[in-house]
Amino acid sequence: MTASFYSRFLPGLILLVWLVSPITSWAHKASDSFIYIDQIQSTIRVDLALRDLALLVTLDRDRNGQVTGAEFRQSRDGFDQVLDRHFSVANSSGPCQRQPGTWGLSQHSDGPYAAASYRVTCPDNKTPSSLNYTLLFDQDSLHRGLVSVTDTHGERLGVIAPDATRMSLESASGPMEHAIRLFSTFLYQGVVHLMIGLDHILFLLVLILPATLPYASRPGFSDASLRSRLLDLVGIVTAFTVAHSITLALAAFDIVSLPIAWVETVIALSIVIAAINVLWPILGRKTWKLAFGFGLIHGFGFASVLGDLTSGVSQTAIALAGFNLGVELGQLLLVLALFPMLYFLSRYPLYTRAAVPTVLMIVGFVSLYWVVDRIPVI
Repeated sequence: MTASFYSRFLPGLILLVWLVSPITSWAHKASDSFIYIDQIQSTIRVDLALRDLALLVTLDRDRNGQVTGAEFRQSRDGFDQVLDRHFSVANSSGPCQRQPGTWGLSQHSDGPYAAASYRVTCPDNKTPSSLNYTLLFDQDSLHRGLVSVTDTHGERLGVIAPDATRMSLESASGPMEHAIRLFSTFLYQGVVHLMIGLDHILFLLVLILPATLPYASRPGFSDASLRSRLLDLVGIVTAFTVAHSITLALAAFDIVSLPIAWVETVIALSIVIAAINVLWPILGRKTWKLAFGFGLIHGFGFASVLGDLTSGVSQTAIALAGFNLGVELGQLLLVLALFPMLYFLSRYPLYTRAAVPTVLMIVGFVSLYWVVDRIPVI
């Protein structure tokens, strides 16, 4: 091979290998906490997944591998102390104080959560106007605080992330401003969710690869033009978009509900099957059909961000529209970044003979690891 080939080919291959590197912190559903603020009742409730709480507080005090009810109850003080350091509300007159209320377990789509409620008192007997939250951001950059605020104007939603740890609790000036704020918040989170969801990225990568392969290596196809490849790509992306949009809506409106642990397991398995199908088309060479079929499952995975927080048809519809559009924008950005590079590399024989099989093998092994790691213990 010429030096020119290596200078052009290797950077792209290195990028692909980096994309499919087994980053275990991305192997699970994104870590979320749920924060419910009632300005009318002056109460706050914080729900934190037990798996996340275990990173912050010692739950299994006797180290016997099991957490008893007594051990869970004793963890309340530790949870309160953690919140004191990473959670605060305030108004223009100063910080507000939290008085502990009830403590127990709640259930969300991905398992059991510790739920702690507090009564809030603020200076001048005013309601809180801002929330600051940094819980778990040091341990997990993918963590999000999903916030629901109820006041005399109704309910509104928000998201707190490592790059935006403060949220205003003041009402928008009108319904339209609130709707725009809600839509833009979930639009941004949709983009972020796609970009940080390594499993969704790998699935899209595997779907894109066949459209970049020389048609001589794909029996039944004779047209190797860029136009034909782009038509292939449009069909694949459209099928995936339509499919996950359907199930995202069904799940967000609570019409169909599936256990998130099994959804995440099947998503990982879908990547394995899609990777195998590129090399040995056991499910056929119509990649768009594969994209549609497995896209239905990926939609349930996307919906996990919305389903446990939104309430009310109007709130859900606005958040869903913003989030779904954000996912599509993230998907479009990913395709625009990957396809031109892969199309350029496909001119070299080594791309088909070595690079693509190597990437597919890495993707397959990483995804198999996720399948084993995610499968629920029955």
